Amino acid sequence: MTVTREQAAANREKIVEVASILFRKHGFEGIGVADIMKAAGLTHGGFYGHFASKDDLAAEACARALSRGWWKGAISSSATCGLEAFVNAYLSPRHRSNPERGCIIAAVGSDIGRQARTVRRPFTKGLESLIEGLRNFMPGRSPAARRKQAVATLAGLVGALILSRAIDYPALSDEILESARTTFGHS
Repeated sequence: MTVTREQAAANREKIVEVASILFRKHGFEGIGVADIMKAAGLTHGGFYGHFASKDDLAAEACARALSRGWWKGAISSSATCGLEAFVNAYLSPRHRSNPERGCIIAAVGSDIGRQARTVRRPFTKGLESLIEGLRNFMPGRSPAARRKQAVATLAGLVGALILSRAIDYPALSDEILESARTTFGHS
């Protein structure tokens, strides 16, 4: 059966979208190409018609998660509400409990350093974009001072989210989120 150009493009989009979710849920090494293709409703054999390697898919999935990530909407909706609204969304129990739909930085950040440069590059570009988005909420007179504060804030938010996900004691997980919201949520 011949696949039209439009259907091939739609299949590729579906693969990238599914991979973006599954990489955030399972990590890069926790999910294989066959499982990604199955979740996309496609056969494993069709993978190499779309991508040269799993790394190529991971690079696109990172770029997708960072360009369409939940945080773009959070920053847009926070534009009128400020930093506190963004921090509250980022450090929410809902975000903590749903890594597959949340921030890829917190979901795979500890894995990214072990990935190929082709995967790290879109991750880095997306991180830079997020820092720039956060910079607009930061106090300070100079762009450099606001950027420095944005970097520190992002590092604190990501760290708090990772820690809250890592432990199996719900009360401590909630305490980590609440403490970080209090610390980082005011400009």
